[in-house]
Amino acid sequence: MNAQESTFAAPTEPHVMQTYGRLPIALSHGEGCQVWDTAGRRYLDALSGIAVNTLGHNHPRLVAALRDQVGKLIHTSNYYHVPLQEQLAAKLCELSGLTNAFFCNSGLEANEAAIKIARKFGHDRGNTNPAIVVFEKAFHGRSLATLSATGNPKVQAGFGPLVPGFVRVPLNNLPALEEALAQNPNITAIFLETIQGEGGINPAHMQFLKDLRRLCDQHDLLLMLDEVQCGIGRTGKWFAHQWAGIQPDVMPLAKGLGSGVPIGSVVCGPRAAKVLGPGNHGTTFGGNPLAMRAGVETLAIMEADGLLDNATQRGGELKAALEAGLAGVPGFVEVRGYGLMIGVQLDRPCGALLTQAVEEAQLLISVTADSVVRLLPALILTREEATDIANRLVPLIKRFLAAPAP
Repeated sequence: MNAQESTFAAPTEPHVMQTYGRLPIALSHGEGCQVWDTAGRRYLDALSGIAVNTLGHNHPRLVAALRDQVGKLIHTSNYYHVPLQEQLAAKLCELSGLTNAFFCNSGLEANEAAIKIARKFGHDRGNTNPAIVVFEKAFHGRSLATLSATGNPKVQAGFGPLVPGFVRVPLNNLPALEEALAQNPNITAIFLETIQGEGGINPAHMQFLKDLRRLCDQHDLLLMLDEVQCGIGRTGKWFAHQWAGIQPDVMPLAKGLGSGVPIGSVVCGPRAAKVLGPGNHGTTFGGNPLAMRAGVETLAIMEADGLLDNATQRGGELKAALEAGLAGVPGFVEVRGYGLMIGVQLDRPCGALLTQAVEEAQLLISVTADSVVRLLPALILTREEATDIANRLVPLIKRFLAAPAP
C-alpha cells in the first residue's frame, strides 16, 4: 500500500445491514461529472450512479424544478389523478411510439410488472401455465420473480426455490430460441435486455432483435425489452432497440429517467396496454408528483441540450481512445457497447480495479461479470472529460494486466 492509499479509511456503518461491498469513501457533493468525498478529494465520475444521473450532479435546471415541486406536492396517492403522470406518460409514448405507461419506483418493479403482464396475457388467452423466454447472463432484478428471470447463478444462490415459468436460452442464438418455442406451447412472451448491463455489456444483435419481433408477431407473443439500464438516451437513441428499427410490446424503464430521483415505468403498446386493469397491479409511491416532475424535466433537458447526439459523439471518442490505448496489451480482449454504455473486456477477473481506480486514478467505475470494466458516465460528458477517463483508465488497466496474478 502506498502513501496515497493509506489515507483512505472506510467510514463505519455499525447499524446498516452489510449487503454491499462498499469502497472506502463517502461522497459529499458533485458538479457535472465531478464528485467530492467527505475528505475533500475530487473524482471523475464515469459511473453516474450506475446509469442513473443522466444530467450529472447538481444540474441547475433540474435542481430548480425539484425545489419548486417539493414546495408544492411530494406525494399524494394513486387514489387521485396526478396530472404529471399523464404529462410524462404522453412524452414517453411520443418518444417510443407506444401507447400507455404505468409508473413505479425502480427497474426491479418495472420488470416485475412486465412479468405480471406476460402471465396475465397468457391467462387471458386460456393458457393456465404461461411461460416466458429469458436469456443467459441476463439481469432483471433481485425480487424472487425477477431473480428467477435473471441468468446469474451467483446472485440466485441461497434463494431457492426460484419462481417457475421461465425458459432460458443463449442470447443471439436464433436456432435455440426457435427450438424452445417449438417445444413449449405455453410460452407467452420473450423477455430480454436490449443490451445486457450486469451481464457484461452484451448487446443483442440488431438482426436478432428483428427476428424476435418477427417471431412474436408470428406466434402471438409479447416482445418485452428491458431498457432499464440501456434506455433514456444512453446509447444515443432514446431506447436502445431503436437502433434495430423495431418496437416492443412491453418496455420496462428506470435508472436515468429521473436523473437521480427513484422512478420506474412500464411503457406498453396496443397488445399489452390493456392487459392490466383496476385491482390487477398497483404501488403506493409509484408515480408521485416529485418523481414525475423529475422525469418530465429530465427528458425536456435532454432534448433542449442535444444529449442523445452528445452520447453518440462522446461515446465514440471514449471507445476509440480506449481501443487505441489498449491495443496489443496482453489480457485486453475488446471494447464494446453503444454511446455512453461501454464495457472493456479483459481476460481475467478484475474486481480489484474498483478500488485501484478510486485510490490511484480518482475515477469512479464499475466492474461487472467479473472481467468487464463498465463505464456509464452522465450524458452531459464533455470531450475533455471523455479523454480524461481514457487517460486515467488505460494506464490503470495496463498496470493491472502486467501485475503477477495474486
